[in-house]
Amino acid sequence: MQVLIVDDHPLILWALQTMVRQIQPEAQVVAVGSARALREALMHNPMADLMMVDLELPDAEGFGFLRELRTEHPLVTLVVVSDAERPGDVMQSLDLGAMGYLPKRLTTEALSDALRVILTGGIYVPPTQPEVLADGTVDDARYQTLTDFQDLGITPRQSDVLHMLLQGKPNKEIARRMNLSVETIKDHVAAVLRALGVNTRTQAVLAVAELQKRRRMATR
Repeated sequence: MQVLIVDDHPLILWALQTMVRQIQPEAQVVAVGSARALREALMHNPMADLMMVDLELPDAEGFGFLRELRTEHPLVTLVVVSDAERPGDVMQSLDLGAMGYLPKRLTTEALSDALRVILTGGIYVPPTQPEVLADGTVDDARYQTLTDFQDLGITPRQSDVLHMLLQGKPNKEIARRMNLSVETIKDHVAAVLRALGVNTRTQAVLAVAELQKRRRMATR
């Protein structure tokens, strides 16, 4: 696994790369302190598996930079690191295809747990974020007994679509990977959203993050 980390705070940068190496000793980690340095690193590591990006870099506009990274590197898993954890920032990051949002206020133990989730393909959002869906668009209770995505009543193929949807893949990319038409993928996405009881991809990410959190708690 190739991991790129960018943060302009040396202590945060050191902590993230140290924990990644502890959790996955075989990971190749490149840590840089600016958006410019990240762009240069991507020239040498275009096939990186994971990027952890500070939302408040002094030489980049936060969400604009995320949009740039998602557009130019659509296959890379993107995780946001930030001093802030406003619900709007979390939602916008997920809208742009981020698979996680790590507040810098997390304790060492909590940060380690979050990184383990992300490095094993899961989704992490701050524990308070499910409240973003308190308008009734997601019923958390329905996820308490789920053991697999197919327990949602979706087909194996729709489960594959959900997996790629959660990675921020656009419909065209999902269609290409699955050798299906874009219209067929749209139908699968609509079915997945209905099964989750949500209306948007961002709400789907939050719903699945809640599901994964409940699973982890149940196995402790």
